[in-house]
Amino acid sequence: MTHARTRFRPALTLLATVALVLPAAAQPAAAAAADNGIRADVEYLASGDLEGRLTGSPGEKKAAEYIERRLAEIGARPLPGHGGFRVPFEFTAGVEDAGSYLALAAAEGREVRFDGDAVQALSFSDSGEVSAPVVFAGYGLVVPEGQGVAYDSYVGVDVDGKIALVLRYFPEDADQDTRAVLARYAGLRYKALHARQNGAVGMIVVTGPRSPNAGETVAMSFDTAIAGSGLVAASVDGEVAAKLFATAGKQIEAVQKSFDDANPHVTGFALEGVEVKLHVDVVRERREGANLVGYLPANDNGDGNGGAAADEPWIVLGAHYDHLGRGNHGNSLAGKETSGDVHHGADDNASGTAALLAAGASLAGKPHRRNVVLAFWSGEELGLLGSSDFVDDGVLPTDAVAAYLNFDMVGRLRDNALTLQAVGSSPAWRPLIERANVPAGFDLTLQDDPYLPTDSASFNRIEVPTLAFFTGSHEDYHRPSDTADKLDYEGIERIAHFAASIAGRLADADAPPEFVAVERTRDGGDRDTLRAYTGTIPDYATEIEGLRLSGVIGGGPADEAGLREGDVIVEFGGQTIANIYDYTYALDAVKIDQPVKVVVQREGERIELELTPRARE
Repeated sequence: MTHARTRFRPALTLLATVALVLPAAAQPAAAAAADNGIRADVEYLASGDLEGRLTGSPGEKKAAEYIERRLAEIGARPLPGHGGFRVPFEFTAGVEDAGSYLALAAAEGREVRFDGDAVQALSFSDSGEVSAPVVFAGYGLVVPEGQGVAYDSYVGVDVDGKIALVLRYFPEDADQDTRAVLARYAGLRYKALHARQNGAVGMIVVTGPRSPNAGETVAMSFDTAIAGSGLVAASVDGEVAAKLFATAGKQIEAVQKSFDDANPHVTGFALEGVEVKLHVDVVRERREGANLVGYLPANDNGDGNGGAAADEPWIVLGAHYDHLGRGNHGNSLAGKETSGDVHHGADDNASGTAALLAAGASLAGKPHRRNVVLAFWSGEELGLLGSSDFVDDGVLPTDAVAAYLNFDMVGRLRDNALTLQAVGSSPAWRPLIERANVPAGFDLTLQDDPYLPTDSASFNRIEVPTLAFFTGSHEDYHRPSDTADKLDYEGIERIAHFAASIAGRLADADAPPEFVAVERTRDGGDRDTLRAYTGTIPDYATEIEGLRLSGVIGGGPADEAGLREGDVIVEFGGQTIANIYDYTYALDAVKIDQPVKVVVQREGERIELELTPRARE
């Protein structure tokens, strides 16, 4: 997909119109009042007392109580049928292996049992026990038609009623284009899906001796999905895998090598004489999080309750208020020296929370033909949990939502540059944005892509036009150093009023904006699909050809290679880089611990560097 970008640079004469909005004497006082309110919101939410606002934690509850008070101050009301602003949801707060093992049937009814560090439940596994013959299904990959690569690990392989043994990742010696395609379908959940669809009753994963992290079990990562995979699944270490293959008279490294050129005609086979009992015990900790949802009534329709007519879809504005706590759930980028410290989350996303409160205050009390919802999501950092629950439970029916505006990381306005994402989701956005920006005067970058790692994706999924406000990534992202003192509060205030202007126009429009589906060219996966770690921090708001870096992680491969903030990657591993998608594809194709050439533009100079990707842990 082309990452479409448009720039709006208002003329200097238009910037002058900002000064006409308020009398000169009133402008400083109004700006100071807004700044102080936004600053107070951020400083409280990002304070150490809230311990990083991890979903389900006491800090999240304190943040929720604060937001409830602020909603009441604005004059928002609970949704009809709700006794208050809080809309709770349940989620998986943690997962652990409670004693999985694999027992290999031996002669005379004996068993050889493997457990402890040698056998690790996969986080999405069902709990249960299966006994069955083992069939080796290669890399367990299935590529859908139309991807340019024909590959199905289950052609000619019968796993019905059996346990499928699959290699982790994807073929090591395939050409770059093939590797880039296969990598998209190498996520372990995706492999489990196809094993189950082909009739397997269990799945064993092994990291082959020719792969990164050779012989290691797959870490039982925090998995927020409530449901399992419908399959008993575990990973085993290299010693166990070698024993399974040796029992069948095979040598695992030679077998893996025969599959590593991605020849689709090389098929899996039954491991003759290998029957195992696979026992998996997964314990999931359940907790409760809470969204905070209120609304600003439209013109009073005479029923005493305010509110728009039933045929007038509502406008929803949202921001997530949760963050990473102390960074113990896999998303932290903190170094060893700050590991376990409070992750304050000032920009991510106390800034968006404060902007939403300010936008709500701006809209409150003004007559509109549609109700305006102010939604504060929790669980965003754990996988868009709160917003997904909201749309999946039909808290507001899909056809009752006209549009969704999202605020996520809006606290670092630099050089007056604001990025608006998901603009491709409706043809209504560009003219609305252009009109609203005449008094606002932002230097805008418009990006069409609605498939974003933020709550707007939950609404795009149910075909609601979305618009996301974003001021860009930075080196403090997902680190304890994302603190309140580093934010541009005047910038947040300007963004809030700009968004309120757009929302107000939507709330008064004769018809809701039309939804347009934007073609998605890259399928989602999990961390297992991207094996290469480079330590780069992309600047997602960049408009230039290439991939601009907003920073590099200290001690990471990019740092060691000499890359630095502001560099624009234009070539990586022999592939031309025009945007973040090109870069992701290029990462799919590189090999771990093998140096690749990186070409960057730095202050007008073309520089060649050498970077050695590491295996992602």
